[in-house]
Amino acid sequence: MNDHALIGDAEKLPISAPTPVISISPVILSAPDRIIDLHIRVSAPTTGNDLPIILLSHGQGMSNNLSSLNGYSPLANFWAAHGFVVIQPTHLSSKSLSLGADSSSEAPLFWRSRVLDMKIILDQLEKIETAFPQIKGRLDHSRIAVAGHSMGGHTAGMLMGARLIDPENGSVVDLSDSRIKVGVLLAAPGNGNGGIGLTQRVLTDYTFFRDYSVADMATPTLVVVGDSDNSTHLSTRGTEWHTDPYHSSKGPKSLLTLVGGKHGLGGVSGYDTAEAVDDESPERLSVVQRVTWAYLRSTLYPDDSVWHAACDAIGKLSALGKVESK
Repeated sequence: MNDHALIGDAEKLPISAPTPVISISPVILSAPDRIIDLHIRVSAPTTGNDLPIILLSHGQGMSNNLSSLNGYSPLANFWAAHGFVVIQPTHLSSKSLSLGADSSSEAPLFWRSRVLDMKIILDQLEKIETAFPQIKGRLDHSRIAVAGHSMGGHTAGMLMGARLIDPENGSVVDLSDSRIKVGVLLAAPGNGNGGIGLTQRVLTDYTFFRDYSVADMATPTLVVVGDSDNSTHLSTRGTEWHTDPYHSSKGPKSLLTLVGGKHGLGGVSGYDTAEAVDDESPERLSVVQRVTWAYLRSTLYPDDSVWHAACDAIGKLSALGKVESK
């Protein structure tokens, strides 16, 4: 249970003592209106009761396996070791399923189905819990967070109040869910602005991004960005685009900017991955792990001062990043 030997100054950020983690997968949830039933992974600490819950939405990427319930171990394992139950779905956009573009009008990213996956999980929390003695009776259904990386950030944002205009029928899509109390957006997409600042690829292949807006995203959220994350395949606005969920949405919000961070944020999607080949950093990853944990912990438990302690600590570690809030 020791920290990675190369986390450097990130060890100065406060964290609780870790506990061993159990992981259950695949847990299969019935989803009659879905192309296939929903497969999820549940990770939880071996001890503790009334455990808060994080729904973690994967991104896309070139890996064959990380865009599924088998990815994002650096986050899922860490959060579970420090007191959360983490639930990870395999969305229909997963490369492990490789569904063709003709399988749905919303393929290949299945933006609406992704959000509905999270609602299926929320609707079946009791079934998930009672099915496994390792977690039965240990979950706090009133303290639920959502987190997502990259395209997963779009999914999480929609659950917290971001909206878009359906490119097929022109209707405003609001899939927000009041059961979500707090969120973390990791290298998430910004506003569509009617297509201004989006690349031609997005305007042609991912038309739902055109009128995506975070203006009504009112749920408390920590937005995490790398100051070198340009995502030139999606936007011409550079890192600024990923900060929209902080600057353009309603408060309360906080923004963690990682010095030298790119889209992988140090390697959140997996250990030693192709996605983070030019962004692999145990130290940067540890900053993400610890600061996101502190934010979620203090937001769900307002009497817990660990978020303030984390902000004070990173304020003295300017070479790693900075936090601002509104």
